[in-house]
Amino acid sequence: MRLAYVTETYPPELNGVSLTAARTVRYLRSRGHEVCLVRPRQTPDDCALWSNDLCTFGCPIPMYPDLRFGLSFATTLQQRWLHADTQLVHVATEGPLGWAAVTAAQRLGLPVTSDFRTNFHQYARYYGAGWVAPLVQAYLRRFHARTWRSFVPTQETLRDLSDAGFERLHVIGRGVDTRRFAPGWRSPELRSRWSPQRGPVLLYVGRLAAEKNIGLALLAYRAAQAEVRALRMVVVGDGPQRAALARAFPDVLFAGVQRGEALSRHYASADVFVFPSLSDTFGNVVLEALASGLPVLAFDTAAAAEHVEDRISGRLVRRGDERAFVDAACAIACEHERLAPMRVQARAAALRADWASALGAFEQQLADVIDAQQTETAKAALVA
Repeated sequence: MRLAYVTETYPPELNGVSLTAARTVRYLRSRGHEVCLVRPRQTPDDCALWSNDLCTFGCPIPMYPDLRFGLSFATTLQQRWLHADTQLVHVATEGPLGWAAVTAAQRLGLPVTSDFRTNFHQYARYYGAGWVAPLVQAYLRRFHARTWRSFVPTQETLRDLSDAGFERLHVIGRGVDTRRFAPGWRSPELRSRWSPQRGPVLLYVGRLAAEKNIGLALLAYRAAQAEVRALRMVVVGDGPQRAALARAFPDVLFAGVQRGEALSRHYASADVFVFPSLSDTFGNVVLEALASGLPVLAFDTAAAAEHVEDRISGRLVRRGDERAFVDAACAIACEHERLAPMRVQARAAALRADWASALGAFEQQLADVIDAQQTETAKAALVA
């Protein structure tokens, strides 16, 4: 297949969308497909490795200056894809670059597929602008209505979007690298640094921003600490709330952004992973924690709803029930010496989340769309 893959976030930007996009592009290229990656330029030497990549102008996102959205004229994309005899355009993000890509593909008569990865319409309420949410959702619905198929990560997201009027939705799951994230990365040095008293350690990994609900995780930690005095908490990640949270919780270790083996060690060296988000459509960190042998405490939504079994591989509480979340944190902290069976089940749950199957299903969906477009073209030619 000759494909264009359009995304407004890509490594070294560190988030679930960028990492999944990079893995998907690598997979498609490893399968022999020609992939034109279109994304915002991040450094002067961007796009040096792949001659058919296209880096566009980008601007920082307000509140997220380390992330960018892309800008491009649809005519520029048209010319590139016409010259490359592109067969399909896949758009992973719904920003200005994504809109231009859909427009260019439609002008060329190319089929377009898309991803729904982020509940942007839900973010507004975390920033005191709830009145914007219906407008953002209307934009997203219009965006995806222009594509042949929209891929979502869970059945829950499919149901929610269907109820909101989205159409042509297909579930494509996620996977996890169970070698990179594994219990064997546990570090005695980290443990002794984090908890000289050898108490249990809670871990959060993710962006420190309002929509991630990190404040609830820290309040749950404080309540659990009243039950287990030696309890400690480690927070991995960065974001606009980091400074304020560090001032409010001076005993919490804010470890900043961790990458590669350092991230693997941080996961494996903790005891319980806390994931308080209500805005994520998936949450790759849940699978990474499970693969590292950590029981997961989360709301019954997104990745946790699909991969965590309550009281088997973690603790699940009803979506939005913050009191229950805090109570579950206290309970699991008190049980920290009896978590070995949960650790085993957590790892087993991650082993069932296979990247090869997820990416293979995505590849087949793209092939099916190209076949459908070619069939329609052939039928139109016969009628003419």
